[in-house]
Amino acid sequence: MQPGFQPHDTQAEKARLAELFAKQRAAYTEMPFTPEALRRDRLHRLRRALLAHMDNFAAAISADFGHRSPHETQLLEVFPSLGGVDHNLKHLHRWMKPQRRGASIWFKPASNTVIPQPLGVVGVIVPWNYPIFLAVGPLTSALAAGNRVIIKMSEYTPRCGEALRVALAEVFDESEVAVINGGVEVAQAFSTYAWDHLLFTGSTSVGRHVMRAAADNLTPVTLELGGKSPTIVHADYPIQTAAERILYGKCLNAGQTCVAPDYVLVPEGKEAEFAAAARAAVGAWYPNMASNPDYSGVVNGRHLARLQGYLDDAAKQGARIEALAECDPASGKLAPTLVFGTTDAMTVMQDEIFGPVLPVLTYKKLSDAIDFVNARPRPLALYYFDNDNSRIAEVMTRTISGGVGINETVIHVGQDDLPFGGVGPSGMGHYHGREGFETFSKMKPVFAQARLNGTWLLRPPYGKLVERMLSFMVR
Repeated sequence: MQPGFQPHDTQAEKARLAELFAKQRAAYTEMPFTPEALRRDRLHRLRRALLAHMDNFAAAISADFGHRSPHETQLLEVFPSLGGVDHNLKHLHRWMKPQRRGASIWFKPASNTVIPQPLGVVGVIVPWNYPIFLAVGPLTSALAAGNRVIIKMSEYTPRCGEALRVALAEVFDESEVAVINGGVEVAQAFSTYAWDHLLFTGSTSVGRHVMRAAADNLTPVTLELGGKSPTIVHADYPIQTAAERILYGKCLNAGQTCVAPDYVLVPEGKEAEFAAAARAAVGAWYPNMASNPDYSGVVNGRHLARLQGYLDDAAKQGARIEALAECDPASGKLAPTLVFGTTDAMTVMQDEIFGPVLPVLTYKKLSDAIDFVNARPRPLALYYFDNDNSRIAEVMTRTISGGVGINETVIHVGQDDLPFGGVGPSGMGHYHGREGFETFSKMKPVFAQARLNGTWLLRPPYGKLVERMLSFMVR
């Protein structure tokens, strides 16, 4: 912890959480439906706060990480956050409209409607790797849906958590939006509250604990987890282009991205060509790696040691380690590193890497690569490099993942009109765009009976008329 920064007091934050939850619950009870004008006003206020505090966020995140480029914070956090706000503002009126649904011919002239309704008070638990984007994304969807929101920031990025608390406090009353900081005890307490919806972004192991705690209150959850996102490169695709795009996704935020390529499958015989192209790309982007202002540090010493442990374990078991640049670990950074000759016994092939370490595996046939992916837990993202539409279709139909990038990595997360979410061990539920609005809404079905209707014909006592009608109805 750097001098001048005071850690958040656990008991004070827990007490504040209880006060905020009660305040927001009371405010929701007083106004259970948020009109469109107020939702728009809240989204505009959020947008103003992001722009006004953009530099503060970048400085706070860089201090929390040891170093992160302010350009990277703007590109990966502020820019997509603003895009999400703008997308919601553009489509909000249409999303809020009641949706007409068809009524069965046997019940006409009755009508069916689905009415989007705010759930109430939403909790959002934010990870450390993209603390602004992964707080603002769910917040945007929840505000568009008319909810009140309390955000729990990660203890690994306390300066950013405080910067976001200050920024949002300038534009929101605590009965609308509030930020909680603090350590693990605060996060554990947070997940036990009777939220109307709880969204958690983080590791699969912690996600299990969050879901167990939420189950006591039957709190509905959206879990945005992670896993080992695979990349497959077809033999016909230019290996240099593939290597550049894969390494770009792996180097962003020093690989500390839930959808970063976790391992890559290249055709047999292409390993050396892939490594050479990867080295050339990294060298062009990040000369003088340790002091390069564009390359991020690993968030803390614990995670740096974890990543080095993966490399040490792999080397002991016979893997070949190839760093793509020189970097002194004392700098708090880890150079992008390829690992060849891995086996399933190595921890680097068991755990989500969450850093700039990339195992490179080989395959003979595309079906072998698909089988390799399918033999493992369903990932949050899958990347495939190929220009043949029939093979792309084969990969799409034979694999299941949270999201897919064709001939690109990571960027699919920033598409505002695509839902974002995992499947199985990589998560459940979606947000972003319309799916985010619906996640934080009760899509309430309403059946309206017409003044004149024929349902009386089906009431007891049952006789010949009902029998004749049933003979038609059950055909």
